[in-house]
Order: sequence, then structure tokens, then C-alpha cells
Amino acid sequence: MLPGTAPPAEREIALRGGEITDGVVRVGGTVRRPVGPSAPAIHALLRHLPSAGFDRAPRFLGLDERGREILTFIPGEAATRPLPAHAVGDDSLVALARLLRRFHDASAGFPAEAYSWGPGSNDDLPPEVVGHCDVTPDNVVFRGGLPYALIDFDLARPTTRLFDVVTTLRHWAPVADPVDRDPLQRGLDVGARLRLFCDEYGVPRRDRRRLLDLARLRFDRSYANMRLRAVTDGGAWARMWAQGAGERIRRARAWLDAHEDEIQARLR
Repeated sequence: MLPGTAPPAEREIALRGGEITDGVVRVGGTVRRPVGPSAPAIHALLRHLPSAGFDRAPRFLGLDERGREILTFIPGEAATRPLPAHAVGDDSLVALARLLRRFHDASAGFPAEAYSWGPGSNDDLPPEVVGHCDVTPDNVVFRGGLPYALIDFDLARPTTRLFDVVTTLRHWAPVADPVDRDPLQRGLDVGARLRLFCDEYGVPRRDRRRLLDLARLRFDRSYANMRLRAVTDGGAWARMWAQGAGERIRRARAWLDAHEDEIQARLR
């Protein structure tokens, strides 16, 4: 480099931002993301987690010159579709249940009532934790073939433990019509996977009796929320709705109704 010249800017590498957030890039050892409406709450949560013993989430480092949030980059790989075999195995489900439990235990002590949170479907019971509320395969970093960390907290909000468990199992059991599942998920025993996850997380029996009813409530409210946001927010929400998100939710609810007895038998 010639004397008096500035060092070259670090190259921005586009990253997949899930289904909702566009414009996510990696810059060196950091990730830069557009700031969302719940940013103050989420940044405070990410600052809280390490002090509460949870080190499996990005750390918030501040804002860059363009107003984007700066987060630490967590090395690893996401389980992009089509899902690899290790992402649908029982070992991954067990590791994910333990990871979510650790996150909930850490977020339970966060003063969520001091912040404003974005809209979204939710439980009717009083909040117990701040839930991630979007633990899809895209938002889990894998290392060594197992879930290691959670990323993309844009939809995080105060909720119950069970609601976030149900939201997670929607994608990982998965509670979905087989036509909408990833190819390697179509032959899975959903009821057995629900029970395995609940066993490893430590879901009490009283909550297991409520799990399927809460799943139906979530389907109904998610359908209404996504339809509303497709109209009011547009962008990625409108794109997901146009690509059939509403129909997939309706099919998942119908599949759950048709298979409730066998799933309840597994949970018991």
C-alpha cells in the first residue's frame, strides 16, 4: 500500500437473510444487517445473553456508518434446503431441544417489559421468556453436524416457553402436511419426534397436554398475522404470502387435525 493511502475497505459478502430480512452481508468477522422496528429490544437481549450464560447467539457490537447493526459472525453452516441428512436426524433434534432450553433459561431473566416488541402470533398465557419465535433450519448454525447456535432474532418477543417450542417443532418435527415437507422429512414419525424434543427440553406433562391445541392456535394466528403483514408491510411478507404461505399453514392445520389421536398417543 502506498504511503498516505487508506486501507482498502473489507469486502461485503452477501448472506442469506432468511425469508424476511434482505440485505444481510458479512464483513470480515462481522455480519451487517438492516435495523428492524424491534432493534432496541433485540440489541439489549443480545447484550444480556452472554451475561446470563448463553454464548450461542451473535453479540451486538453497535451500528456502522450506514446505520446497519453489527453482529459477530458465528462460523458454521445453516441447514439450507434441501435439508441434509444430519439436520433431520434424532441427534440434531436432541441438540436443538437442549439449545432452545438454554436460550430460554437465559432470556427468562431479561426485563422484556421495558422494551417494545414487534407484532406476531402469540400465546394467551403471560410471558415467561423472550422466545426466538423463528427457529427454522435457516436460523440455526450447525457445527460438527449438530445445532450449535441461534441467529436472526428479528421475530423475538416475550412469550411462553411452550409457544416457542411449538413454533420450533412446526419446522423440525415437522408439523406440516407431507406435501410441504422437505424430502428427507416426509418419512419421519412426527409424534415420536415431538415426544423426543419435549423429553430433552423438559416440557412438563401439563404442557404436553396443551401442545396440540396451542399448535392450532398458532396456525390460526400466524395465518391472520401473515396475511395482514403481506398487505401492510409488503416486501418479503407479501412475497411469502404470494408463494403460498397461507395455503401451507392451512394444510398443516388440517394434517394436525387428521392425525391428532396418534400424535397424542405418542406424547403420552
